This record gives sequence, structure tokens and C-alpha cells, in this order.
Amino acid sequence: MNIALVTGSAGLIGSEAVAFFADKFDLIIGIDNNMRQYFFGADGSTEWNRNRLTDTYATYKHYTADIREVSQLEPIFREYGTDIKLVLHTAAQPSHDWAAREPFTDFGVNAVGTLNMLEMTRLHSPEAVFIFTSTNKVYGDNPNFLPLIETETRWEIDQNHPYFENGIDERMSLDHTKHSVFGASKVAADIMVQEYGRYFGMNTGVFRGGCLTGPNHSGAQLHGFLSYLMKCAITGNQYTIFGYKGKQVRDNIHSWDLVNMFWHFYQNPRPGEVYNAGGGRYANCSMLEAIALCEEISGNKMNYQYSETNRSGDHIWYISDLSKFKQHYPGWNWTYDLKETMVQIHDSMAARLAVLK
Repeated sequence: MNIALVTGSAGLIGSEAVAFFADKFDLIIGIDNNMRQYFFGADGSTEWNRNRLTDTYATYKHYTADIREVSQLEPIFREYGTDIKLVLHTAAQPSHDWAAREPFTDFGVNAVGTLNMLEMTRLHSPEAVFIFTSTNKVYGDNPNFLPLIETETRWEIDQNHPYFENGIDERMSLDHTKHSVFGASKVAADIMVQEYGRYFGMNTGVFRGGCLTGPNHSGAQLHGFLSYLMKCAITGNQYTIFGYKGKQVRDNIHSWDLVNMFWHFYQNPRPGEVYNAGGGRYANCSMLEAIALCEEISGNKMNYQYSETNRSGDHIWYISDLSKFKQHYPGWNWTYDLKETMVQIHDSMAARLAVLK
């Protein structure tokens, strides 16, 4: 059999991967214990998405294992062994603010959980391709020291800087910077995934995501920027902008486009390689620009307030340079632009909220 194992399978990227790979593998094993609800409350629960996957895809098999516990992972790997051809590790604690509340939990999920997955793969499925969803937060706040210029609706990098044309590349330093507790735990995982590729020769790949988004995101206040923003646009709930005059910029990649990057890597892996993964210059926006787009799509005026206090370790301007990945995999390109992605988020969120009424 050809089996794909996906952690965080009921989350945004994991569930997109299940759908994407459903007709490409004989069996999709999903591991997800809905810790997102523990992190973010009812807004963050992925139970609805798990139910959707089990109802929709006959090749999907779900396990509620905790990736922090080898004793829960080993029976799964032992059962399927070398039939596992792809391990896609998307499970994470994804919030700056939440990580500072419970550093042990954050590090346990992000760093120890990743090591557990790597070691189980090495021992039981050593030929499998192992793909890890890292984050641009591994660069800490180094991007905030770039020469930035304030415009009417956004911060932008100086046009004379090398990053202006395509964004920030993988050569930016991970060192000598404040990461946030979350960023630090992801650095540990990121480096370990690289090491298993370089030291053990495994087919590992690291994808440092910008703002990952899409219609199946369970957005909450502390994580899921565009999804939660659109939810507030629909419901009228108040949204809070934290610092930087609401002009902070993120690039945004649709979950399908990211999983398609994984698919290209899987077919021709480069052991230990690292790629920035985001919307690049193709799809990016500031907070103010995102609010305007939400209002346009929803037809509602947004209810938001502004706090002068920015989130610690937050980026002022971040746009990913995907040139390296596109050079290695020239068959890949973006499919969904920002507005199309936002329309999908709106329609999916509106349908979910209607069911809850």
C-alpha cells in the first residue's frame, strides 16, 4: 500500500492535504486530538472538520493520538511501517500569545512532538518523505529591522532593498533576535527536521509559512488572522488591531496552493531543504487593506478597535520570497489570489455560522 500520514489532519493545512491526497494514496491516516480547542476555546475546535473528513473520504482513517506521547504514536507506525510513503507534519501550537502562557505545552507540542514524529518515521518508515510546516516566525523579529517606509495603508520596504522585488528569502538569519516562545519552539523543530535530512539522510523538507489561510480554517482571536477577521465581518463581533497603525503586512497563501507545494516536493524530494512558503508579491495585504476587503465581500461595515500595543515578536512587514522553490519546482505556481481566497473564506464561514444558528 501507499499511505500518507497527516498530523493535525482536522486543521487548515492537514484537512486540505487529506482532500488533496485522497485520490493519490491508498490510505490517508490522520492524527489529530483537537488540541486547538484547548488552545483557543470553542472558536478553535476542529471537530466539525474531522467529521467532514470522515464523512467525505472513504480512504481516510482517523486517530486521536497525542504527538507528545511516543507510546501513542509507535503502534500506528508499527502497524503501517514502510507502507507509509509520506509523513506530513502540520500539527502545532500556533500562537505567540498562547505559548507564553504555557511554555511547557508549547514546546511539548511543537518541538518534542516534531522530534517524536521524526524518530518514529526514521525507525519505522525511513524511506518516507517527511514534510514539516514551519513558520516565518523562525526569523524572529529580524524582519522588523529592515528599512521600512510608511504609506497610507501599509508599511512597505524601501524600493532600493534587495527584498523589494520578491520578498524575504531563506538566507535571513534565525539568530540574535527575539522570536517569541512560539517562534523559539518552532526553530527547534525546524532545525531538527533539517538535521534528520542532513545527518540521517532522510527525505525531509521544511516549509516556512507566511500567513496560511483558506476556507476550512477554524480562526480564533489568537490565531487565524483572515479567517477570524472575516468571521467578525459576518457576525459584527468586535475585532482588535494590535499596533503598527494597522498597517502591518502579511503575505497570504491559500491552503491548496501550499499543499500543492508539498506534492511537488514529495515527487522529487531534496533532503534537508528549506523553503519560504507564502503568497509572496502575488497575494499580500496589510490589516487595514484586509478589513477593507472583508467589508467589500461581506457587505458589512466592520466593528473594530485599535490597541497601540503590538504583539511581542510580531512582524511589521513580511512577504515571502518563493524564488528558490519555483526554481527547484518550476511546474508550481499560485492558483488562488487574495480576493478569491477571501471570498471562499466568507462563503465557508457564513455556511458554518448558519448551521450553528
